[in-house]
Amino acid sequence: MPDQPLLTDLLTVDGSGPLTPVEGLHGLGRRMWMHAHGHLEIVYTATVSIERPPTRIAGLNPPPHASLPNAYIQYLMPSRYCPSDQLENFVRTRFDAPDKGALVMQMTDWIHTSIAYVSGSSGFTTTAVDTFVARAGVCRDFAHLLIAFARAADIPARMVSAYALGLEWPDFHALVEVYLDGRWHLVDPTRLAPEENVVRICVGRDATDIGFMTIFGTAEMLGQSVAVTEAG
Repeated sequence: MPDQPLLTDLLTVDGSGPLTPVEGLHGLGRRMWMHAHGHLEIVYTATVSIERPPTRIAGLNPPPHASLPNAYIQYLMPSRYCPSDQLENFVRTRFDAPDKGALVMQMTDWIHTSIAYVSGSSGFTTTAVDTFVARAGVCRDFAHLLIAFARAADIPARMVSAYALGLEWPDFHALVEVYLDGRWHLVDPTRLAPEENVVRICVGRDATDIGFMTIFGTAEMLGQSVAVTEAG
């Protein structure tokens, strides 16, 4: 992508059949299909140049719905983990800003101050409404809630899986992109990683689309490690 050109990368897979590359959603990134049996080890390394200024969205608005690219209309709709239609009344009565960009920042402030970041407080079935009620979650839950709020306010929003520089306890990170003023803008409601320090892996409607691995069948995770460092 223009703000994060890929300089080098290498994927090594041990213990699978042939790899079949498939273009990612909207042409962003790629996925690899494989048939695996027994022990499987995957190692991926990349060097990426981040060329992105800090997010500044106050004063911005999305285009009229009729002007949205067809592929982006889905980001206005409720999805499995982001049932935005159930939060419309709260969003309408709780947030009030002169423009949609400022509205997103109000929503982000509310989530940051109202939702506790608690490891292990949610699971793979937890939705944005569950997080809203429980008032606790992890980065995935913070992102789902902001997406649901934004869509409830007619702002296209999608979920982003990312590598984050400086994230304490390095792991895959989840944050949000909102479509304002004709382009996507990164927003991290956890405020654990500055938006200018993250590298997108993939995007989608919610966690359904952005998992680093989707398994058809059964598997047991034996180990995982993520490391993000700044090149000297």
